[in-house]
Amino acid sequence: MKKLKKITITPYLKFTRKRWKYLSKSIPLELIRNKDISKFKKIDDEISINEINKIYIPISKLINFYVNANLSRQIVLEQFLGTNNIKIPYVIGITGGVAVGKSTTASLLKILLSNLSKHRKVEIITTDGFLYSNQILNERKLMQKKGFPQSYDMYSLEKFISDIKSGVKKVTAPVYSHITYDIIPNKKRIIIQPDILILEGLNILQNGIDYQNSNNHFFISDFIDFSIYVDAPKNLLKKWYINRFLKFCRSALSNPHAYFYHYSQLNQKKIIKIAQKIWNKINKINLEENIIPTKKRANLIITKGYNHSITQIQLRK
Repeated sequence: MKKLKKITITPYLKFTRKRWKYLSKSIPLELIRNKDISKFKKIDDEISINEINKIYIPISKLINFYVNANLSRQIVLEQFLGTNNIKIPYVIGITGGVAVGKSTTASLLKILLSNLSKHRKVEIITTDGFLYSNQILNERKLMQKKGFPQSYDMYSLEKFISDIKSGVKKVTAPVYSHITYDIIPNKKRIIIQPDILILEGLNILQNGIDYQNSNNHFFISDFIDFSIYVDAPKNLLKKWYINRFLKFCRSALSNPHAYFYHYSQLNQKKIIKIAQKIWNKINKINLEENIIPTKKRANLIITKGYNHSITQIQLRK
C-alpha cells in the first residue's frame, strides 16, 4: 500500500526569495533608482539596490495594504459609533535576536513607508530606551542580564505604548546611547501623533511581566498592529554580533568616555574572545530562552542568510 504524503499544516504562507521576487511583479512598484541609494547607504552601506527593490519594497507595499485597511476600519467605526476623530497611530513591531539587523529593517521601512504616502508621518522608537539605567542594573545585579525581560522598566514601556494607542497627542520616551551603553540622563524623545510608529526591540513579543511588581504583566503585542520577526541561523547571529562588537571598539578608540573604550585598547584576538564569551553567556541564552519562542507570534517572519540577504519570507495567513 502506497504511503500517503504527510501534509504539514502551518499558519504561514512561505515564500522563497525567488518566489517572493516573482510574486511582487503582480503589484506596480516604484523602484529605487541609483541616485536615491545614498540615503539607504547611510543606514547600511552593504545594502544593495536589488535587495531593496526585490525584497523590501514589496514588504513595505504589503504593510501599506494593512495600514490602509486599518485606516478604513477606523473611519467606519467612527461613523458608526459617532465618536470624535481621534488619531490612533498604526504600530509596527520589529523583533529578533541581537545583531540580526532590527534597526536596519526599521530604518529601511521608515523611508519606504514614508515614500509610499508623502503625507504620512513615520517614527521609530527602540525599546532599548526602556532598559533600566546601568546604575540600577548594577544595584540589582542585572548587568549580566541586560536585554533579558527583567532588565526593562516595563511600567514605563506599558505607559508609553498605552498612551500611543489611546491617541495621546504628545508622548515621550527615554533615549539610549550605544556609545555610553546606557540611558542618557534627562533626555527624552518627543513623539507627536505619528501615522505609523515602528517599535523595535528584543522584547516586543514577550510576556511583559513587571519584575518589580509581579501582579502587573501585559503583552506589548496587544498594542501592535503588525509584527515582524527578523530571523537568522545562530551561527550567523554570533558572527554578526562579534563583527558589531569590533565595530563598536573601533569607533570608541579615541573616546575615553565610550563604554567600549577599555575593550578598544586590547588587540583584536582578545576582543574577539571577549565578544564570544559575552555571546555565549548572555546573548545566546537570551535568544534561546526569551526571543526565539516569540517567533511564531509574528505576522511576518523574514529569514536572513549570509551578508544579511533575505532568503525566505513567511506571512501569517
